[in-house]
Amino acid sequence: AAQRSLAKKILNRNQGHEAENVRFHICPTDRIWTRDSGPSMVRRSRGATTRVAAVGWQFNAWAKYKNYLLDQHVPRFIARQADLLLYQPMVRGADGKPRRFVLEGGSIDVNGSGCVLTTEECLLSSVQQRNPGLDQAAVEQVLGEFLGVRKVLWLGQGIAGDDTHGHIDDTARFTGVSTIVACVESNRQDPNHEPLAENMRRLKKMRDHRGHPFDVAELPMPKPVIFDGQRLPASYANFYVCNAAVLVPVFNDPADGVALKVLEACFTDRPVIPVYCRDMAWGLGTLHCMTQQQPAATDGR
Repeated sequence: AAQRSLAKKILNRNQGHEAENVRFHICPTDRIWTRDSGPSMVRRSRGATTRVAAVGWQFNAWAKYKNYLLDQHVPRFIARQADLLLYQPMVRGADGKPRRFVLEGGSIDVNGSGCVLTTEECLLSSVQQRNPGLDQAAVEQVLGEFLGVRKVLWLGQGIAGDDTHGHIDDTARFTGVSTIVACVESNRQDPNHEPLAENMRRLKKMRDHRGHPFDVAELPMPKPVIFDGQRLPASYANFYVCNAAVLVPVFNDPADGVALKVLEACFTDRPVIPVYCRDMAWGLGTLHCMTQQQPAATDGR
């Protein structure tokens, strides 16, 4: 109740009046990263009617941490509160037994027209392995079945400091059906330089499922953000696209302005708004990590 009251007070203060169209749903969790523990929303079309459904991936704290029992219930809670059909993808592991498919929303980014971006470091690596026994073809089959994608675009690695081991939402993002922004690091001595350069080389050669190339823009990286000797995953690619704006994490860095201009050129239909996130990055994530959008449907659901 206290947290709800504080959140409402902040919303009212920022808007200058009583916040409207805001509904609070209280769900106990282990952490705030709704992008990863929450469901991915998809549209189901039947004739002229389009409805929204939720895909509840299995969450196991990035195959790294042990405290995720509360987070496992987030997809079902959200689907119930929003009155959405919930899909739970199942696969057969190396032992032949059926089990739920492990995935986080931060590991994928779709263009809404048949393509999804992801990384080999996250979904195919034996380090922090999500789905032991599943190869690239098996992963692509699940993504195709539950996201409706026809082409999986595989990049190599994510950024340094990312405890998820390669999430795409700190690395490269769609800004349109055929446009992508990808992080680049100009400092050749930085651990991010070569992995991000390799990602860019791949992107320039990639084609969508129709054989069309992508328009790829370079997004700079801020200078390393260090806390208590640990590098944090600070990235402008962790922006969040909402109905009337694009919220972009900034870090009081000289590259902030450059990144904002790049994204303004990509999103010409809405304002690009900077949000200071240097402190938030201490938790190893920022804006995209802590949000999860629900698209509209033609029948109002």
